[in-house]
Amino acid sequence: MFHNHHCRHDHNDKKHIFGTVKVGERGQIVIPKEARDIFDIRPGDTLMVLGDEDHGIAIVKADRFRRIAEKMLQIFEKAPEEPPEE
Repeated sequence: MFHNHHCRHDHNDKKHIFGTVKVGERGQIVIPKEARDIFDIRPGDTLMVLGDEDHGIAIVKADRFRRIAEKMLQIFEKAPEEPPEE
């Protein structure tokens, strides 16, 4: 199911191209092993699928997404800063 077409890795920029995958009849894809290893994706992990119709789909580990969301929500817990005096 996974096709390794010129697997490119740039560890300095932390950007990767893992190749291509085919979508099965039930809409499933296989995440390439190297991607699972780099992003520490293990059997039983819950993943979030996010989408932007202009930019595409992103897959994020749910626990990581939750931590980011919690940090974002903490903004609302702080008192607003006063604007600087002119």
